[in-house]
Parts: sequence; structure tokens; C-alpha cells
Amino acid sequence: MKIRANGIDIEIEDTAEINPRDGDSYLRPAVLLIMGLGMQLVAWPPEWVQALVDAGFRVIRMDNRDIGLTQHFDHLGKPNLLLAGIKYKLGMPVRAPYSVDDMAHDAIGVLDALGIGRAHVVGVSMGGMIAQRVAIAASHRCLSLTSIMSSSGAKGLKKAQPEVLRVMLRRPSSSAPEAVVDHYVKLFKVIGSPGFPIPESDMRERILRGLERSFHPVGTLRQMLAIVSDTTRAEQLARINCPTLVLHGRSDPLVPFDHGEDTARRIAGAQLVGIDGMGHDLPPEPVSMMLDAIIPHLQAAAMALHHSGLNTAPKLAP
Repeated sequence: MKIRANGIDIEIEDTAEINPRDGDSYLRPAVLLIMGLGMQLVAWPPEWVQALVDAGFRVIRMDNRDIGLTQHFDHLGKPNLLLAGIKYKLGMPVRAPYSVDDMAHDAIGVLDALGIGRAHVVGVSMGGMIAQRVAIAASHRCLSLTSIMSSSGAKGLKKAQPEVLRVMLRRPSSSAPEAVVDHYVKLFKVIGSPGFPIPESDMRERILRGLERSFHPVGTLRQMLAIVSDTTRAEQLARINCPTLVLHGRSDPLVPFDHGEDTARRIAGAQLVGIDGMGHDLPPEPVSMMLDAIIPHLQAAAMALHHSGLNTAPKLAP
């Protein structure tokens, strides 16, 4: 469904709307799921959402700005990634059409629009960066933070493998659906989990489902520029004071494991869980392992808040 948040139209899916149970769905602790670069809310595995619902949570997914069914920003033009990359390597400031912080305020705006005072915030890849920014800007709104296969953005961390960068910078041979699917199959194979390969037929089905819903590659370029321009987040992670879990694949070829280690090191009390054989994707086996860590993390954070005498899911004043 479409809501107005932070001044833009944002597409969300809310299990309280989809699966109401005896009227208690709106009272459950909320989990806000934020997806990564160029990815839509449908990229969250259904078993991930269902496991959280079964554990007693209200689950809200969102399309980030410029992607999926959320408002696009084509009036801001197509960014010059080559020039931005040169500036970044030279240590020069990179100007972006919008920032990761803007995207974080979109997420906070979703909570505002739904009347949710506090939520567990979970982000994957770029979504982890957005989630970190939510916790930096509004820790009091976060029951907990979970940052998955993401980064602090600190300089000096390991770079993506060269082959990954080469594939990422290529374009589909044409705009035909088959050519676009072929392109993304190559990308997901390069960044995927070596210990848990996804069958190509399953991969093609998921990619095609996303393409049929929406395909907006220029939005991905603008999001990429927002990531490159976010140069102060690492130092600001020390401001986060909510319970934090950092999950990262030890075989991630796009965002190497030391990015997760650095993120956890910079957030007081953060727990780091490394997953052997996992790359930069969400195969069923690592999803199950991550849920085994995430659900107790969310429950412990909610219990700690309950013992403090605060409500886990207060409504905002109208």
C-alpha cells in the first residue's frame, strides 16, 4: 500500500494490514525491514517475513526512494558515476542527488505515518547503512538495530573483488527482459554465497518477478551515489545506543567480512555473528541461520525495554 512519509510517496507492505489476527496485529512490536541497493521489498524472502510474524512481530517492508513502487526522482537527472568515482579516489567531496540520511528519514517517516513510536530496524547491505543512519538520527525510535552484510563506510576497509566490480559496472545487452535477467543472473552468481549456491532457475524466477513489478536502473545509480557520498557515518556510529546485532557472511565478495567487523567494533555492545560460506545474498540456509540469531536479539531487546518500564510499541501522539 502507498503512504505519504517524509514528503514522498512510499510503497510498504505491513503484516498488520495483510494478516490481522483478532485485532492484535497492530499491538505487536514492529520490525521495519530495509532492503539494499536497487532492491525492492519483494526481495525479502517470504520465510523471513513469516518467521518474524510467527515469533509475534508486526513486519513492515518498504521500497526505498527511487526504486520499486516508491516515488522516483528522475527530475534529479542521471548521475555521472565515473566522475564520482574519480572524486572519491582523490578524496574530493562527492555530491549526490540525495543522501543515505535522507533515506533514513524516509524510514523514520514510515514509522511516523503508521503511528509507531519505536521499532526494531533491520537492514541488508545499503539497507544496513540506512538502518545505521536511522539509529544515529533517532536511537530513541529503535528498539534494536540489525545490520546485515553492510558496512560502516570507513576508509581503508577491503574492497570488493575486481570481478564483482566489473560485472556491476556492465549493462544488459538490451532492455529486453531476457537480456536484463541474464545480466542480473551473472551479477548474483558473482556476489552469491559459495557455500550455498542458489539454483539458476530459482534465481531467474526471482529476478523476473522483480522486473515485472518495477525496473528502474537509473534509481539504482542515484542510490549508489548516495552511498559513495556518505563519508561521515563511521565516526557517528558511536552515537548508537540501542541493542545492535551485526550479521555478515565470511565469504562476501562484494562487502568483505571486515566491513561487518568494523561496524560492530564502532557500536558499543554490538554483537557480531559471522556466517561461513555466505556471500552477498539470501539463500535459504543462511536465512535460517540469521533468523536463529535475529529473533532472540529482537526478543531480548523488547524484554529489556519491558523491564525498564517502557512500552515496546508506543503510539505517536496524533
